[in-house]
Amino acid sequence: MGDSFLQSKKDTLSRPDKSFIGGVDAEIKPLCDKINSLKNYYTTSSCSGRVVIMIEKKQKDRESFLDIFHSEISLREIKSELMAIVKNRKHKKSLVKFKMDPCILHVACRTLEDADKLLKKAQFVGWKKSGLLSLGKKIILELNSTERLEFPIIKSSKILVGDEFLEIVVEEANRKINDSWLKIRKLEKLI
Repeated sequence: MGDSFLQSKKDTLSRPDKSFIGGVDAEIKPLCDKINSLKNYYTTSSCSGRVVIMIEKKQKDRESFLDIFHSEISLREIKSELMAIVKNRKHKKSLVKFKMDPCILHVACRTLEDADKLLKKAQFVGWKKSGLLSLGKKIILELNSTERLEFPIIKSSKILVGDEFLEIVVEEANRKINDSWLKIRKLEKLI
């Protein structure tokens, strides 16, 4: 099992990044690097947390995502993006959502004992929505935090909320993304 795990780790970590941003988010990269330096673990995907403006669809694809922010946002940025969406005839009948997703990390673990050790550390520092994702060929642990916001923001080319509400949303989204980043740093220190 050891040789196949190490080979799978080597293969996975040498593949080109297929994420929308084409690389690991700066805020989670040190944690990924630390995990990948350990012989019994490797990361398969990660996100440090993000704000997304997206079209509501049953099946997500690249075209669903109208804008993605992996950093704090400003009221000006969000308003500018919303105005551009409203003016775009292509999205005239779309339901557009605002989403703030927390940090998430998928980690392949050599053994169930290894997965349990990492899971307990993650839960201790606040990654509360975490657990085993797969026990098939690979043991995959999903570490997921709890900070989230999601609501419809545009329907039929009409912005559904006013500036006062948007100010609160920006403040909350930035607070939540910073909470996610703090949990990332805490887990990195604990490992």
